[in-house]
Amino acid sequence: MIRRAISGGKFIMSKFNVVFVLGGPGAGKGTQCEKIVKEFGYVHLSAGDLLRAERAKGGKLADMIEHHITNGSIVPVEVTCSLLDKAMEDSGKQDFLIDGFPRNENNLQGWQKAMDDKTTVKFVLFFDCPEEDCVQRCLERGLTSGRTDDNEESMRKRIVTYTQSTMPIIKYYESQGLVRQIKANRPIDEVFEQVKQAFSS
Repeated sequence: MIRRAISGGKFIMSKFNVVFVLGGPGAGKGTQCEKIVKEFGYVHLSAGDLLRAERAKGGKLADMIEHHITNGSIVPVEVTCSLLDKAMEDSGKQDFLIDGFPRNENNLQGWQKAMDDKTTVKFVLFFDCPEEDCVQRCLERGLTSGRTDDNEESMRKRIVTYTQSTMPIIKYYESQGLVRQIKANRPIDEVFEQVKQAFSS
């Protein structure tokens, strides 16, 4: 259900504003999203975090989500969209960073079918980071994160999935003039300077 805003004493339909945050696993999306939230007031929604939280609840979806996460494959779009939709509605806010979604053509089509009438995609923030840097970052993160997918085998699978499935989505949005590319293999503060420029342009 779309948020309602008051204008001229009347209720009007108001769409959520969305910035998709894409890049390889370990590209620094989560770190930069934390900074964006503080600087620009967006709500950060990580598709992966929502799926992991749903998995932790147990129940009929948990095993299916675990299978996809462990194998570096992509959870059915209907599940991810429903979790994102609920999180946006529950937040009571207007502006969202959606991190790690859409990850393939099926995700994109599912999003457009379910969410186009509820959201406006402002742009795509693309964190471009070399594969080996991504692997090393995730292995370091795995020492403390407790994430089952922060190991080299899962990482390599996730990178293959990203290259084959997510890069075409980035190219699609690039053709729409909606991609703002960030060189992500730099120190965190240098990366954020690029991010601030992307949000200001």
